[in-house]
Amino acid sequence: MIMPQGFAPSLLESIIQRLAAAGIELQVTKKRVKNINFRLKPYTLMVSVPLSISTKEMAQVLDKRVAWAIDSHPQVLAQYERRQQHGQLSTLNPSSVLAPVMLWGERQSLTLNNDETLIYYRQQLSKVTPALFDKWQPIVGADANEVRIKKMHSRWGSCNTRARRIWLSVYLPAYPIECTEYVIVHELCHLHHANHSRAFWQTVATAMPEYQQWHDRLVGKTGQLD
Repeated sequence: MIMPQGFAPSLLESIIQRLAAAGIELQVTKKRVKNINFRLKPYTLMVSVPLSISTKEMAQVLDKRVAWAIDSHPQVLAQYERRQQHGQLSTLNPSSVLAPVMLWGERQSLTLNNDETLIYYRQQLSKVTPALFDKWQPIVGADANEVRIKKMHSRWGSCNTRARRIWLSVYLPAYPIECTEYVIVHELCHLHHANHSRAFWQTVATAMPEYQQWHDRLVGKTGQLD
C-alpha cells in the first residue's frame, strides 16, 4: 500500500482492517490537489490527498468513507464484470472472478462470481418480498397486482401504474433491508401519485417518516427510482 507520512497508525490500521474484511485494499497518495479524492475500483480504494492536509483531518475523512466503499464495492465489481463480458477490459473469463458477497448490508462468509451473486440475490429478495409487501401495502393504502425482480442497472425500482406492477432491482439485497423497504414504499406511493410531486413525497413521508436516509443511501450510487 502507498501511504503518506504522518498518518495516525491506530486509526489507519482500523481502516485497513475494515476494508480488507470486504476484500478491498487501501491505496493512499499525497498529490498537489485541493481536496481529498476517492476512486473505488475492483478490490481497491484509491485516495489522493493534498500535500498540506493535517494528519488528523486526513485520517478522519478516510474513516468516514469506509462504510461507503464497502457498501458500493459489490456494484463496482458487477460493473467491472459486465465490461469484461463486452471485451472492454481483458480476456479474463468473468465467471472465474470470485468476490465477497454483501447481504442486507453485511459481508457474508462466501465468495461468488457475478452470475452466482445475481442468482443468490434473486433468491434472497424473493424470500422477503411477500412479507415486506404485506407489511407496507396497508400502511401506504395501495396494493400491487404483481411484483417482479429484474436485473436493472440504472434503477432500483419502477412501477407500471396502469397494470399496478412493481419491479425491484436484483441488486437491492447488497444494501440494508430498509433500503428495499423504502423502494417498495416509493413504488407503492406511485399508485396514488404517478409522478414525483410534492403530494407524492408527502405520501412517502407519511408512510415512512425516516425514508430520507434510505433514499440517500441508494440514490446517486448506481440507480434512481421511477
